[in-house]
Amino acid sequence: MSDPVLGALGFAAVLMLAALRVPIAVAMGAVGAVGAVWLMGWPSASYVMASLPFEAVFPYGLSVVPLFIFMGVFAAHSGLSANLYSGVHAFLGHLRGGLAMATVGACGVFGAICGSSLATCATMGRVALPEMRARRYAPSLAGASVAAGGTLGVLIPPSILLVVFALLTEQSIGALFAAAMIPGALAMLLYIAAIAVQVRRRPEAGPAAERAGGRERWRAFKRMWDAFLLILLVIGGIYAGLFSPTEAAAIGAGGAILFTALRGRLTLAALKAGVEETAELTGMIFLILIGAALFNFFIEASGLTRSLVDAISAADLPAWAVLIAVLLFYLVLGCFMDSLSMILLTVTPAFGIATGFGFDPIWFGILVVSVAEIGLITPPIGMNLFVIQGVSRDLSLGTLARGILPFILADGMRIALLVLIPGLSLWLPRLFRLMP
Repeated sequence: MSDPVLGALGFAAVLMLAALRVPIAVAMGAVGAVGAVWLMGWPSASYVMASLPFEAVFPYGLSVVPLFIFMGVFAAHSGLSANLYSGVHAFLGHLRGGLAMATVGACGVFGAICGSSLATCATMGRVALPEMRARRYAPSLAGASVAAGGTLGVLIPPSILLVVFALLTEQSIGALFAAAMIPGALAMLLYIAAIAVQVRRRPEAGPAAERAGGRERWRAFKRMWDAFLLILLVIGGIYAGLFSPTEAAAIGAGGAILFTALRGRLTLAALKAGVEETAELTGMIFLILIGAALFNFFIEASGLTRSLVDAISAADLPAWAVLIAVLLFYLVLGCFMDSLSMILLTVTPAFGIATGFGFDPIWFGILVVSVAEIGLITPPIGMNLFVIQGVSRDLSLGTLARGILPFILADGMRIALLVLIPGLSLWLPRLFRLMP
């Protein structure tokens, strides 16, 4: 059996184990370890298995992961999400579908603090769904708007997925953060447009609320000042060159604690719960990183990546056809796997193909993360749909699946724009001189 064939069988084995509900970290680690022993023999493979887990989680850049998670956890505990929702609602609530639009807008801002799609979805779902239910919004529109808005936590910086992609591919975290800003804003606008189209066709799906007065809007805006200040400190500080992403993450974590204290919600119990939640999420991510490191070592040692690049080059396919094939692969895989596991599992061969065909690595990273974002709301897995169902038990997966279709179409339009106009991703990194 040739080594590339062994690598392909290993890839299939991980997918099969994932389908059997084996934790993805265990699946990747076990297949990677067995494959390494098969290729190299026990003495060499045992050395790799002893050193690689440490090397996988040792990089200094990974320290941003627990810090950004910590920031998001305490932003949720401080009640910031409720203030964001009420603030955006004051400006959009009087429109048809305004509550759903406000949900998307608040998810975008909260995602810029939280960095996690699932956390954004769960937190905003608890705030927005009862309000939309009280206003007699169609359940499909209410649930789908939160699920779609939650995906903005994956794309809008600081995103944990962007950090992981940057570290695995040795790209600049700051450049990827800058590259994600315009696509993230575009996603938010297209989601709002999708809501507007739906309520235009079915006005009863999103009844308009009363218009807020100028004084009420000003009070609502003042309640959001800490959220915008936190975003400005973290993201603005990185782009202005005042501090590194790791330093920005530490400042953001400290700021989240400070704002929680200022709101009078920093109790010993809240601190303990926040630290425990941060530790659990960080441990999960780091365990997946260790499994992915073992698996990616096996894939590289098997020569699968090089063989794929050579085979595609020999087929003489145009670069655009290769790109579409890679994105479709991610789209299909995203229907069955969570985004972090999917990227960790596939980034080595996919990035090798991308660089082999001369694609810009920052642009390619934004495309991959954007397609992974679509997977979060695509049945049958669609992690965000399950989160919404957990928050509101009366919403069935069938109802959510029907409501999410317009948002998936909006995502398709956004991916097409990002492919056709690379400058949407690359203009800001070049403006801030974060890339050539």
